[in-house]
Parts: sequence; C-alpha cells; structure tokens
Amino acid sequence: MLSELKEKVYEANMELWRKGMVIYTWGNVSGIDMDKGLVVIKPSGVDYDEMKPEDMVVVDLNGNVVEGKLRPSSDTPTHIVLYKAYPQMGGIVHTHSVHAVAFAQAGKPVTALGTTHADYFFGDIPCTRSLTAEEVEEAYEVNTGNVIVETFQGKDPMAIPGVVVKNHGPFAWGKTPAEAVYNSVVMEKVAEMAYITYSINPSVQPAPQYMLDKHYYRKHGPNAYYGQGEEH
Repeated sequence: MLSELKEKVYEANMELWRKGMVIYTWGNVSGIDMDKGLVVIKPSGVDYDEMKPEDMVVVDLNGNVVEGKLRPSSDTPTHIVLYKAYPQMGGIVHTHSVHAVAFAQAGKPVTALGTTHADYFFGDIPCTRSLTAEEVEEAYEVNTGNVIVETFQGKDPMAIPGVVVKNHGPFAWGKTPAEAVYNSVVMEKVAEMAYITYSINPSVQPAPQYMLDKHYYRKHGPNAYYGQGEEH
C-alpha cells in the first residue's frame, strides 16, 4: 500500500538525518495521499540508520493504523491536524534542530532580518503561544496542531512554511515531503543566522519590506525569475 509515498517519506526522513537536522530517534517526516485520505509517517523511536521504507506507517485521518507493524510517530496527531486544516500541504516535518528550538524556547519568532530569510519565508516565522496545562493534559499532540492553526489565522502557511511552537520546537511543511524537509533545513539555517545577528547587534531591525518582497517574489509566484524554469 502506497509504496511510492512510503519511499518518498523514507527518503525525506533520511535527508533530515543526512543534513544533520536530527540525531538518535529525534524528528519525523510525513506525507499524505489526499485522494485516499491516508498519511505515511516515520515510526516512533526507531533509529535512522536502522529504518527501511517498509517501516513507514500508514494511518488514516483519524489516526488509526491502516498498515504497518510499528507504532507511528507520537507526533502523528499534530500532522493530521495540519493536513486537515491545510489541504495544500503534502508533507510535514518536525525536528529539534538547535537554533530553531532556541527561538521556540525563548518564545520569539524568527524575524525576517535579510534576504536569505525572504527567499523562502514571506515574513517572520511565527512562534505560537504556550499550551495551557489543560491543553497539554487533554490532548497534547492534537492541541499542538491546534495552536499552530491558531497562530496562522490571517497568514498564508504556504508563504511562511514553518513555525516554532513555544517551549517545544519547529515544524515545517511543503507541497511534498522533500519540499517540507528543504524548508525545515532552510528554517534552521535562517534561525542560526538570526541568532548570530542578534548577538552582534541586539537592536537590529527587520529588513525593509520592499527588499523582502523583491527576494520572495523573484523565487515565488507567477513572475518568478530565479533559476532555470521548469523547461530546464
């Protein structure tokens, strides 16, 4: 079942590992077949160097295991909330990458300070509010998804394909599992850049909006001109 998607999700998980975004059993990537309403996700607590494509777990949008011998990631309910809220998402990533987690623990957004950020994120990468004690106790992973959706009210999640969950860490997404991993890696790198920038100049201001607009739209949208185009 969904062998092609399993392979893509497996490769996306391994790319996280190859890029140094995860250690031990940390982090997870999922992908969705929206037509079938099925999600493929990394199994819980399995080392990356031991994983195989057939270890990926298939769940439905109620979190029920449809196929797989292993338990799905404990973050599966968070992924499902996001897929239900945003059908344009085809892949979701969660990591504990150092600099993005630092912003999450500080309760601060990753501010759009320059053009590297603006090439991929159209504005600050937001930080959610803290979950309440009741939300944590009641349904922690579901409410983690809910607070992300709450944070993106009035925002385009595909223009800002990532978030830091306060006290927890980053989630990123994209149209495919591979794109979600790419955005996750970029988010960690721009968080590192922002951290260094604030250490040099704690009173630094965001980049001018016109510069952020220029860099975002030259890579995204109908008039994008960066790169070689799809015909190449």
